[in-house]
Amino acid sequence: MKKEIKGKKVEMSQVFDEKGRVVPVTLIKIEEWSEKLKPETPVVIVGTSKGKGFAGVMKRWGFHGGPATHGQSDRARAPGSVGGTTTPGRVYKGKKMPGRMGRDRTTIKGLEIVEADKGSKTVKVSGPIPGARNSKVVLKI
Repeated sequence: MKKEIKGKKVEMSQVFDEKGRVVPVTLIKIEEWSEKLKPETPVVIVGTSKGKGFAGVMKRWGFHGGPATHGQSDRARAPGSVGGTTTPGRVYKGKKMPGRMGRDRTTIKGLEIVEADKGSKTVKVSGPIPGARNSKVVLKI
């Protein structure tokens, strides 16, 4: 069973490895220190992604939008046709439509601890993790 450690995302930063390459890291403040928090330890991080509010289909799903010419004065960012005809006579569940975007529980795998400081109860994890600054995260080791 994996150990779960609660923490708080502090900020993004970068460190240099032994070969002089830049490694992007995220600084996490840990609530309870664990001896398993060592450099090169693989971790899985669970957090809540940034909320983006109500978004249209272009921002939310990457739709390309309608043509800029041929009389299309108000359809540039519209989704286009959304349903069938008489059969099925409805819009299918799961259709990509405008709506609330972000603020979802997100799991990031394949990260590892770069540095761990027991004194300040902080760890630097390689790469980005979900959420805004000061958001709660869970490290699974």
